[in-house]
Amino acid sequence: MEPFIVSARKYRPQTFKDVVGQHAITNTLLNAIENNHLAQALLFCGPRGVGKTTCARILAKQINLDGTEGKDEDFAFNIFELDAASNNSVDDIRSLIDQVRIPPQVGKYKVYIIDEVHMLSQSAFNAFLKTLEEPPKHAIFILATTEKHKIIPTILSRCQIFDFKRITVKDAAEYLKYIAENQGIEADDDALHIIAQKADGAMRDALSIFDRVVSFAGKSLTRKAVTENLNVLDYDTYFSATDLILKHDIPGLLLLFNKTLALGFDGHHFISGLASHFRDLMVCKHQETIELLEVGESAKKNYLEQSKQTSNAFLLQALNMANDCDLKYKTSKNQRLLVELSLMKLASIDFGAEKKNPESIALEDSTIEFIAPAAFFKTSTRSLVALPINKEAVRVEGIVTKPKANISLESTAPVEEKTVDNVTFTSKSQVEVVSDSDTIVEEATITKPIIKTSGKRVSGLSISSLKAKKEHQLNKKDESIDESKLPRETFTEEAMQKHWGNFVKKIDTDGRKILASNLASDTPKLLDESTIWIELPNGTMKKEIEREQFDLMEYLRAHLNNHFISLKITVNEEVAKKFAFTPEEKYQKLREKNPAIDILRKTFDLDL
Repeated sequence: MEPFIVSARKYRPQTFKDVVGQHAITNTLLNAIENNHLAQALLFCGPRGVGKTTCARILAKQINLDGTEGKDEDFAFNIFELDAASNNSVDDIRSLIDQVRIPPQVGKYKVYIIDEVHMLSQSAFNAFLKTLEEPPKHAIFILATTEKHKIIPTILSRCQIFDFKRITVKDAAEYLKYIAENQGIEADDDALHIIAQKADGAMRDALSIFDRVVSFAGKSLTRKAVTENLNVLDYDTYFSATDLILKHDIPGLLLLFNKTLALGFDGHHFISGLASHFRDLMVCKHQETIELLEVGESAKKNYLEQSKQTSNAFLLQALNMANDCDLKYKTSKNQRLLVELSLMKLASIDFGAEKKNPESIALEDSTIEFIAPAAFFKTSTRSLVALPINKEAVRVEGIVTKPKANISLESTAPVEEKTVDNVTFTSKSQVEVVSDSDTIVEEATITKPIIKTSGKRVSGLSISSLKAKKEHQLNKKDESIDESKLPRETFTEEAMQKHWGNFVKKIDTDGRKILASNLASDTPKLLDESTIWIELPNGTMKKEIEREQFDLMEYLRAHLNNHFISLKITVNEEVAKKFAFTPEEKYQKLREKNPAIDILRKTFDLDL
């Protein structure tokens, strides 16, 4: 029985043409050899399994070829490989420097390949600097590393740097197909693409996975066998999940997720894969971006077909939800519930119609249609067919509303009123609706909103409040008030002070502490039969009371039954109270109230 050789070694490239996915670097090295422009210190950096060490060995062999060597000549005596992970001390580098001085016995160059060079110690790097900068003519150094940022800048400046890129899924799948044909294995394109995606840009990993799957499936490599062996979710799972989302089938979606968990996959794997699936569907929406889809031909057809059933708005919202769940998954205490909640939200997206949230309506237009709740309509046996919108507007509590139709009321029945949220609906039985269009409208019971003023405050800078203020002033001009009919009862100073104190307690309970404190700072007095006078210690308190005096005057006029009460406020800074802030000032205040406290301090020798 012959020993098995893994594909990563068996199919290791022997020439630059066999190297997969690094055409820019291989062409540069070939031209450098042909034109004799090869540097003596090269640095190959990039992720694992992309061909750094392979290219170093091919280069070491190529530069020694002169046409006189044998067919199987590998120049083993001219190529020295050093693993810097285990030989990273200064002594190892000094031993290497001693060997560099000896010229090659066969060939033209001695090549030193130092793998994982970033593992060298700081002192080893410093010992290597001089030799790397001025090596002998027969010596070439090739350094390979996966972590370029760990190499000191003085080494980087002495090397010609080649950055190896990740192997694309397409290139890896094509090379795997070539190997499968050489071994007589029938492999589906989708199966090879799954292996290439699982390798994550490393050709060596792809070949190792290929060997493992072949050992499991034999000579027939199907997509089902690959997904089962690699424990990855098949495309069909995400296609089925998306179909259930589009159908708003929440129970079916939850059952599919439960089945996925039963197969041994965690919720994070499922939701991240679903987000990638939505991304692939978004890619298929545009002809220019289809090339970003890294799947087989049969899977690509399924993606194109399902992408036609979705809209860009749906995919964008679904991507946002799935990505948000992916970010919150690790910090969640109930991870399964988090994924299930996200799936239910996805299945509840109304992708067919363009729904607008209240914020978008408010930003788009300041007017909305006012429709009274159905519970407050008293409908007859006949139905209302349609009500075209009239251009006139009715204002309800600062909101501009559009009535549904011109309505003329002819009623013989008594009027019924119902109040909801400060809006009274008056219903009458026989209602005739005059339509602006040809729409036929039958008899129905219609409610007409009667507007009441609301105690809710609105911003004085809003357009609605400015319009309302203007209309109020216009209406006010037409109104004439007969002052002789207003109440004007006399009242005593004691009664006024009693109601003043009651108002102060009321606003203090309501949370208006500052105004209550200002009003309680002085006892109000009665100058004449309707003028109330209060003296304050500063102008700030005066301005505060003047700004908020409306509620106070309304309260006093109502409780004293006198509409002609006025308020006079004066400022006298001498009456301002003096407050003690420092310990000395507090002590002086206490001593003024009780002189015996000074005797207590002296007796016991107390200090402040």
